[in-house]
Amino acid sequence: MGNVARKILERLHDKKGLQMCLPVRNRVVSIQVKSHSTWISLRTTFGEKSHKSLLGSQLGDIKYMLDHKLLAILFQFTRLHSKVARQNAVPKNYRSPLPLPDGLSLLPDTTGLKLLSTLLCMLILDLPLPEYTVDIEVSLQDSSSLEAIKNYFKSITLPINISNAQTTVSNISITTVCQPSGENSSCCFCENGYAWPSSVCSDVMPCPSESLEPAQPCGYMQKMPFYGPYCEPQTEESCGMGEPIVMNMSVRLDSDFQDDLKNSSSVLYQKYKTDLETAWGRETQTLKIFEKLGAPIANLETKPGSLVPERVADKEKGICGSWSMQVECSYSCVFIRSSPYHTEIHRGTGTISVFPLQVTPNFEDIDVTCNSPEAQAKGLLLSCCIDRHLTSLRVSWKVNGTINMTGGYTLNGNCTEYQLNINESLCPPEKSGAVTTYTCELETGHGARRARNIAVTYLRKAHVTISSTNITVSEGYGFNVTCKSDVSNYDSISWKIQSENGTKIVDCVTCIKNWNSSATSVLTVKSASQDWRGTYICTFSQKNLDSSANVTVKVVPLPLKKNILIDPISTSIQCQVPHALQCCIQAETMSNYTVTFWVQQNEFRVVKKKKDNLVCYMYNHTQKECNKDEELMAYCKFINSIGGRVDSEHIRLKLIPVTKISCSDSLGVGKEGDILIKPCSDVNKGFTRGNVTYKCINRSWTSQKNDCLSGPINDLLSGAESLVNSPEAKTNLPVYLAQLTEQTRKEITKINNSSANIGAIVSILDMVSSIPAEAEHLTMQNFLSTVDLIVDNSTTEVWKDLNSSSLLQSVEIFSQNLQPVNNTIPSVSASTVQLQGIVVKENNNADYNKGFRSTENLTVSVLISKAEIQTLTQNSTIISVMYSKLGPILPRDKSEFVNGLLITTTLSSNRSPNFEVNMTFAKKDLSLKRPKCVFWNFTLNNWDSRGCTHTDSEDSVVCSCNHLTSFSILMSPDEPSPYLSVEDYISYIGLAISIMSLVVCIIIESLVWKYVTNNTTSYMRHVCILNIATSLLIADIWFIVSASITDQKQDLSRDICIMATFFIHFFYLCVFFWMLSLGLILFYRLVFILHNTSKTAQKAVAFCLGYLCPFVIAVTTIAVTLPQGSYTREKVCWLNWNDSKALLAFIIPALIIVATNLFIAAVVIIKIMRPTIGDRTSRQEKKYLFQIGKSVAILTPLLGLTWGFGFATAVSKSQAFRILFSLLNAFQRCRIDKADLKITLYFASSFGISFTAEDQENSPVMFRQIQSIFFRTIHLFH
Repeated sequence: MGNVARKILERLHDKKGLQMCLPVRNRVVSIQVKSHSTWISLRTTFGEKSHKSLLGSQLGDIKYMLDHKLLAILFQFTRLHSKVARQNAVPKNYRSPLPLPDGLSLLPDTTGLKLLSTLLCMLILDLPLPEYTVDIEVSLQDSSSLEAIKNYFKSITLPINISNAQTTVSNISITTVCQPSGENSSCCFCENGYAWPSSVCSDVMPCPSESLEPAQPCGYMQKMPFYGPYCEPQTEESCGMGEPIVMNMSVRLDSDFQDDLKNSSSVLYQKYKTDLETAWGRETQTLKIFEKLGAPIANLETKPGSLVPERVADKEKGICGSWSMQVECSYSCVFIRSSPYHTEIHRGTGTISVFPLQVTPNFEDIDVTCNSPEAQAKGLLLSCCIDRHLTSLRVSWKVNGTINMTGGYTLNGNCTEYQLNINESLCPPEKSGAVTTYTCELETGHGARRARNIAVTYLRKAHVTISSTNITVSEGYGFNVTCKSDVSNYDSISWKIQSENGTKIVDCVTCIKNWNSSATSVLTVKSASQDWRGTYICTFSQKNLDSSANVTVKVVPLPLKKNILIDPISTSIQCQVPHALQCCIQAETMSNYTVTFWVQQNEFRVVKKKKDNLVCYMYNHTQKECNKDEELMAYCKFINSIGGRVDSEHIRLKLIPVTKISCSDSLGVGKEGDILIKPCSDVNKGFTRGNVTYKCINRSWTSQKNDCLSGPINDLLSGAESLVNSPEAKTNLPVYLAQLTEQTRKEITKINNSSANIGAIVSILDMVSSIPAEAEHLTMQNFLSTVDLIVDNSTTEVWKDLNSSSLLQSVEIFSQNLQPVNNTIPSVSASTVQLQGIVVKENNNADYNKGFRSTENLTVSVLISKAEIQTLTQNSTIISVMYSKLGPILPRDKSEFVNGLLITTTLSSNRSPNFEVNMTFAKKDLSLKRPKCVFWNFTLNNWDSRGCTHTDSEDSVVCSCNHLTSFSILMSPDEPSPYLSVEDYISYIGLAISIMSLVVCIIIESLVWKYVTNNTTSYMRHVCILNIATSLLIADIWFIVSASITDQKQDLSRDICIMATFFIHFFYLCVFFWMLSLGLILFYRLVFILHNTSKTAQKAVAFCLGYLCPFVIAVTTIAVTLPQGSYTREKVCWLNWNDSKALLAFIIPALIIVATNLFIAAVVIIKIMRPTIGDRTSRQEKKYLFQIGKSVAILTPLLGLTWGFGFATAVSKSQAFRILFSLLNAFQRCRIDKADLKITLYFASSFGISFTAEDQENSPVMFRQIQSIFFRTIHLFH
């Protein structure tokens, strides 16, 4: 209230009565009750319904009549208060006339409440419908009832009519809420829609009470008693309605940025917003200027950034420096407010201490075995501690992971502990290895937060099962051991074998196959030895947790087939004469075997006898049935204690009559020219690998070939066989390679003079190359030195019967399987072999460029661009190996020579389909021409130029290829002749005309078919002609296919070549057999004139003869020769001659048919020349001669008689026969070279052309002219 109102009130009291008040409109009547409890101010508006004057006593009556609502109670309290004010005392036994809500008191509390104000009434006179607004303060002893009181007033139904006073209450609103703030002060806040009047804006400040809600606006601080003012309806002039003061701040949080911070409606975003507003409000209370600003409202803009705070300024400018250490710095703020009348300057300074909040967990990460009884009983204790004691510290723990294993946490001093309850059911096998993150977040009273993560990996000890296909296995037999785990998320699988000799780690890469999806590992032993006996332990490892299972496998001795010596290997025997047969094994491998000899499916007992280091089982065989010469097969059978069996190699026994025996001594008997093969023997060792071949010459056995291995080489070969089949192959490989190199160097003289020894070394290198080796310099040096020794000092003649391609492939496989050591591939050099390589690393920015120089000063370089290298897998290897003497000993054409170094480049990882590599070869012989870039095709066992192009220069050739393997250059002495021979022209032209003629022939035959098949003879003749033309056309097409395969050496050409050869063979045989059918029909009509056979029978015979017979011959040929690899020739898609004589399956049927048709032609001529009754005139003689000439002209090509000239080329080198054969066949040509009986077939049907002319006009004129010759011939037979 103002001073004027106070004076008026005092004067009214002094006059001891109520006087007429001054007429004032819309004034406020305030009733105030003050205490130290919570109170609220009510503003009530009511008005009269008449124009009567309202006196003080009447006003009291109106207040009482405001129904039973609280407003009426408050006015009742006003009347009471008016009386009490006069008496200056409060009745002790006073009670409210109406019940009040809980917590509402109309009386002073026990602390001695003083009534501080009285009633001020304003009387309104002579004004229409006056309105009154009353501010009422309500005191609450319990602040928890505040919300209930608010809701109570909001629920009052308005308006309220007071009938006897003719007054209506139109509005009740809560404007101001005050809460205690200290002993004699309170802090008041405006409700929504209300604000402090502008007159008190300078006094509004933040309330320091800790109990206030963070979002509460700034209040109005006043000491008690409080005389107002109260909050008024918001206007533009109210406090806080002007432009807000905007301060831009940036806060860097030392935590991971989360996507929820981008969403302003997310819980995380709102939490950060509230925390920043609270922190700002609390920390700025030390500066007076901020007391005037009210509660802050934060608008956040979040973005990820660096976690390291930047140093903005130094202490002199009031900004703290680095946050990495504890610092104390001062800061100052200046705010200036200007107006047209004055300028306000506010300054504030403060000191802030900044120190890092260090949170230390007891684990960064930890593994827990969730199905461990100990872990389930004790659980797991996680903890986080800070480095100082803080009074106000809030803690929270968050769990994030697929395994939701939870627990409870406690706060103990400056540490918080989280006790995990380990439950096996929450950790299924498929989730073993899952990581759950436990985040402890500690927050200080000032809002500083720090969180640390503890990664808990939940592991489950796997249930592993193991089984073997055989727990007792014979030596030499194979078996599998299968290991399975119910935990599929494992890191590795390892195998061990425990035996009385210790524990072996199985490192055989080719033996173990793992399936990650099913958590299965299978150990495959192809040939069991004593190294594989023992207890197999399979271990699944996941981090530091191992889960194992074991099974015991017993290996029972049994000799290997290759270790059984048979004597003899091949020999001749006499009838009714005993002959000693024996099988021997090493004495140290002796066991209780059951041994029997088998001869021609007959079993015989043996006699056991020890010979030096051997144990031999002997049997004297006597052949009693000697009706004819035959070859017998004998072998011995070994059976061990568990029924495992092995048969020796077969002994070939050939029966000879006594009268033919020429050679007879201790070696054996035989006739002149017989071959006798005996095993190799060694005085010290008993026997070694290989055999000796003898030949009976001049009544004595003469050694023809000795394939026996030297003792050391034999031991090396046996050691290699044991090594590759050993569980510790990789571990023992370096030691074995050192022995191999040493023994090869010692035995080099014997090796170079024996193709058998060289072949054994090649076989050894082939076996050990499959074992992955670590790229140690000594290991690589020993392998390449062995290659160098057998290539450098040997002659080309020694390699003729050996597979030099296998040696090249061994080096390729060895280099491809090399495993880098320390991420490097060392360079290794020998006399004729050099190796260089690299390991592909991440972000490789260099080309692969390696150069080599041989001792003959020849060079070769390899270049792979960095773009190609970047497509490779990291840590893969690129290795190049140069050979200076291996290239010339590889098979090649006689007309081409390897004119440069041979180089191999391999990759250990997969590459793109087109992997570009460039090589530059220096020419060895500059006189050679026609360079060709080639690679060695192991499928074709020959050089191949596919995928390579070359650029020729004077002294070098640059090769660009789109794949990797072994490369070199081939060159020839001279250029090929650009001219074709005469027979080549005839062949090419004839083949083209032949195909076109055959097509035209078939078309015309189909058009005139019904006109030319009027009777059985004509029908069968045209059936034969049509099938001959069709078969010949198909054969020509397959010939074109075979020719293209021969010209283009493709990887799959061998399979296509076999197919083409089969069909060419089959359809050309069909041509001949249909010619035979045609000849037989002619012969039948000439000889059996009166005999008539049905058309169906003739057609059945013709088709069986034309297709079934060729099919049987072709299928039998391929079935017999293909398994032996001798069906086709090496470079031509045609039947083989040198190896299997498969060509005879074509030559013999063709010769028989030609001879048969020649006989039929002779019969026709004889029939025509048969004399008739009476003498013939000269004119008739000429006519018969003309008919004979026509018959010969037609029947010769029709019956294939011109093929006789083709066979003549096989026995004569005369060019005339070849040209004559081509011309007589009218573009059907068969050229047979005597040298290798290569047959090139270019067929064109002369009869096709003639019959095309015969039928082309579809008129009986031309047709009947030819037909008359045939039937006239038949008529002559009568």
